[in-house]
Order: sequence, then structure tokens, then C-alpha cells
Amino acid sequence: MKNLEQMDMINARRDDAIVEHFVRNKGRKVFILTESFPFMFIGNIKDVIEDMIALDVLTTNVAALEGREWYIHIHSINVFYIETGIGEKIPDLKD
Repeated sequence: MKNLEQMDMINARRDDAIVEHFVRNKGRKVFILTESFPFMFIGNIKDVIEDMIALDVLTTNVAALEGREWYIHIHSINVFYIETGIGEKIPDLKD
């Protein structure tokens, strides 16, 4: 039982750290992959509301879904990369 409690605490701390990372990077460009449709987003982090990201979507794998605000649950994100100015830039996939 104690191991389950420790795992829950570790998961909660991990979730809090991811939320805080997105909060610190509001306004920056992000690349996100999820398991569910539409799978890929590139956009600017507009806001973080609890564990949801408000994202101004620039590019996704379905053109009809671009140019809109999407709300993405942090738990549904598998992979993300936030452009911070210290690393590679996220390419403009429309070129």
C-alpha cells in the first residue's frame, strides 16, 4: 500500500511540474504530439487553466482545424517541445 501512495505522490509532483513548465512558457511556440486525433499541434501557448493548455493553433495535421484555439489536457500529451530561444526552432511546416 505504501508503494502505491508513493507512486501517486510522484505522479502528482510530475503533473504539477509539467503544468508549471507550461505556465512559465506562456506566449511561446510549442510542438505537441498526442495519442488522439488530430495527433499533432504547433501553436502558441495562450494560457494554462488548471491542467488544460489554451493553444492558438498555427499548424496541425488537418488544415481545416488550424487557426483556432484548442484546449489540450496535459495528461493527453505524449511528447512536447517548447521553443525557448536556447535550442532548435520549431519549423514552419506550411513552407
